[in-house]
Amino acid sequence: MSVHPAPAVRACKRCALVVAALAIAIVASFAYLPLDLSRLFTTDAAGELGRFFVSFFPPDVSSGYLARVARASLETLAVSAVGTALAAGVGLLLALPAAGRYGNGLRRSTRLLLNLLRSIPELVWAALMVLAAGLGPFAGTLALAAHTSGVLGRLFAEGIENAPPTPALALVESGARPGVAFLYGTLPGVLPQLLSYTLYRWEINIRMAAILGFVGAGGLGQMLYFELSLLHQAQASTVIIAMLVLAAVVDGASAALRNRLTSA
Repeated sequence: MSVHPAPAVRACKRCALVVAALAIAIVASFAYLPLDLSRLFTTDAAGELGRFFVSFFPPDVSSGYLARVARASLETLAVSAVGTALAAGVGLLLALPAAGRYGNGLRRSTRLLLNLLRSIPELVWAALMVLAAGLGPFAGTLALAAHTSGVLGRLFAEGIENAPPTPALALVESGARPGVAFLYGTLPGVLPQLLSYTLYRWEINIRMAAILGFVGAGGLGQMLYFELSLLHQAQASTVIIAMLVLAAVVDGASAALRNRLTSA
């Protein structure tokens, strides 16, 4: 009688192989890259790092500069909000065919489009949009909308696919049209989940909207890039603090709204 290894033993072997493969990849990466990590722990490196850090303090808190930072913060907030809202609308439209509502052929092609949209990073989208639409917040808004449409479209499609089909089928059998059955049978059940996904992506887009300014997409990122280019560390420190405060406020508000949606 043959004895088969227990599932736990087979799982441990697979885990050991994965860990060994990761260890080999890490060692090979260090061997391939010309990294001299010992230079980070020298006295000169510590002194340079300390002087660079101290140069950012105290931050510039003059009223005129704070007003400029406030305007840039509002611009960053607006770019992230509008970009996320556009992406939610486009993502929902693409999620319906991606969830198989209109046949397998359209499902595969729509999912391919969603994969393409989200596989291109926001910074690459921003660089393309700056070339197409010029410098400023409009390019940043389009870049966030393009990438986030792919992310939300895939998440929305998964949520719609996993929704219980019974309410919508009951409405169709009662004579309702498929669109009406979706609005009243499927959408109410998945709407809290879709809104939670949207709010979570908004949190991410706040940080990304600040970064997109480095390629000319406006907001706090463009202001930070300008100050760092001129070695204005005190002004750059004020912008960095504004980024942290803005991200913290939006994260807190979004988390509170998501908790209310998921607990409702």
